[in-house]
Amino acid sequence: MNRATCNAPASPEPAPLARPSPQELWKRYHRQADSQTENALVEQYLPLVMNVLGRLAMTLPEHVDLEDLKSAGLVGLLQALRNYNPACGTSFESYARTRIRGAMLDELRRMDWVPRTVHEKARRVQEAMARLEQELGGPPTESQVAQALGMTAEQYARLLDEIRPAAFVCLDAAGGEDETGALYDVVADPNGEGPDQVAARRELKQLILQRLREMPEIQRKVLAMYYVEDLRLREIAEAFGLTESRICQIHAQAILSLRAYLQRYEAGLVQPLRRRSGT
Repeated sequence: MNRATCNAPASPEPAPLARPSPQELWKRYHRQADSQTENALVEQYLPLVMNVLGRLAMTLPEHVDLEDLKSAGLVGLLQALRNYNPACGTSFESYARTRIRGAMLDELRRMDWVPRTVHEKARRVQEAMARLEQELGGPPTESQVAQALGMTAEQYARLLDEIRPAAFVCLDAAGGEDETGALYDVVADPNGEGPDQVAARRELKQLILQRLREMPEIQRKVLAMYYVEDLRLREIAEAFGLTESRICQIHAQAILSLRAYLQRYEAGLVQPLRRRSGT
């Protein structure tokens, strides 16, 4: 064998092909929605599914099959890819996160993992909140709700822990747990919205915003950090210097208060916003 050949440097390994950026994938997908590009986008945004699943898993009992929820989330991601319209001005991540979470919540409702007794206890708290607000003219405190229910503060805290699963699911429901419609279906209807739906959505946003302004500051901050900043409960607890259990109780109190307010509005006990503004 030729000595020069033996001592020749080995050929360098071929460099791995650069992975297309999300922008390149989207351009390719908009030109031609082929399955290969769609699969690449699903892989690109798979961490969104895992993030939403991880946040939901913290509130679920052990018997809930997380693989089923992951599959539902992947379906939600795929629907988001196929229906996303960048002209709406919403980032795909925000849009997809809402659809993924909605798909998982739909799967949870189908599985009916929350016992009926939990729903009944949550309804009892909401009714007490609605009565108190009518009397007080504003959101009741935890101690006031506990007193109305004939409980001590410790008993009410335990009750909030019991109904926490229902409270986490409730924010995405447009109405009661017996209704099949969900807020994400209203916000992101793939078939388009009529004028009545647009007006209803705008009214709902204004109602929630108005209610948030009336709630205690810590409840507003917890909701903002959980749903807007996308922080985990543990991270929120560290930020406030409280236990994760206490943050869960504050979250549940805030969600139940929101639902009680919206139910009072639907029942005609809350004055419509357009009347309040004088229009």
